[in-house]
Amino acid sequence: MDSKQNNLKQSGNNIFFGLLWIVFAFIILFLLLLIIGLLTYSDFHTLFDILKQPEFHFALKFTLWTSILATILATIFALPCGYILSRYKLPGSIFLDTILDMPIVLPPLISGIALLIFFGPFLGEHLARAGINIVFTPLGVIVAQWFIATPYAIKTFKQAFTAIDQRMEKVARTLGFSPFRVFFRVTLPLAKNGLISGIMMAWTRALGEFGATAMLAGITRMKTETLSVAVFLNMSIGDIKFAISTAIVMLFIALMLLIVLKMVLRNEVRV
Repeated sequence: MDSKQNNLKQSGNNIFFGLLWIVFAFIILFLLLLIIGLLTYSDFHTLFDILKQPEFHFALKFTLWTSILATILATIFALPCGYILSRYKLPGSIFLDTILDMPIVLPPLISGIALLIFFGPFLGEHLARAGINIVFTPLGVIVAQWFIATPYAIKTFKQAFTAIDQRMEKVARTLGFSPFRVFFRVTLPLAKNGLISGIMMAWTRALGEFGATAMLAGITRMKTETLSVAVFLNMSIGDIKFAISTAIVMLFIALMLLIVLKMVLRNEVRV
């Protein structure tokens, strides 16, 4: 009787784990087929022809420099936020953490509308007097990318700082290090891998940003045209070949960044 029950139990376990493997294989196959479908829809000759067009060159360069600048700004703002959240028990910490996560939860279009109102009717006139124009300008693209990317950096930086053994910082303090030197000579080096992961994640998010950018900076060809905007613009006018080729380039960029991110995370786990 016990043997029969054990066999039934073992059979049930095999079915359960078999179903897990089926679901896993289905998801992997589905994603691979999506990538293959995108890559095979356009031939390489058409792809290379489109990559030579001035519009594509503008969108690629514009996306790279705006996203890099937005990532630098996100890093500058995320470092103190991540460190404070990991080291101090603040009153209303749940509320503060929720506020910082708001750009992640909100749809990008809603974030863009909020930014448009803030930098338009709310502060627009004051900023214009100072010579700062954000709405419907390249600066608006950077602000939108920064707004969307910063929360991802904050969350990753917070986890990186939390994972540090604080005894190392206390030992450095007993050796005469000032808080400033402890932060830059001990804390940052120990959190290096996690910080790099956060920066890469923020950059990846900034690269693909569309909704908030479209609302705040507008969709203007050869002015505020990122790669995502280029895909939308050309799909809307029926130039599918240009849109698909641009999407393929974005796919390769995203895959390369994700591979680098996974390698960094793997090294972090090993350390």
